[in-house]
Amino acid sequence: MTLEHPNAGLITGLKEFAAAHGGAKGVIEYVGKRGARIVLVGNDGEWGDQFADSTDIAREACVRAGITVENEWERELIELMRPTNDLWRSMSKRTLTR
Repeated sequence: MTLEHPNAGLITGLKEFAAAHGGAKGVIEYVGKRGARIVLVGNDGEWGDQFADSTDIAREACVRAGITVENEWERELIELMRPTNDLWRSMSKRTLTR
């Protein structure tokens, strides 16, 4: 069995997000064949996401980038998020493919 490792671009993206937003926490969501989505919430309330090939790769990338991974969406983490109206509009148009 071979172990898969996160690519440098994913780790760099996570580090850059955390640096730009005073640190960050993440929640990893399984999205089927597509892999895993890492939802990042910055300490300033901004949020973004990155995609990995699997939940294991996503978790390893977060470890290497120094991102604390939450096991689920806790109330404190949700309350920290400050989505904009533009973000809500763009989210209503998105669909995930299977």
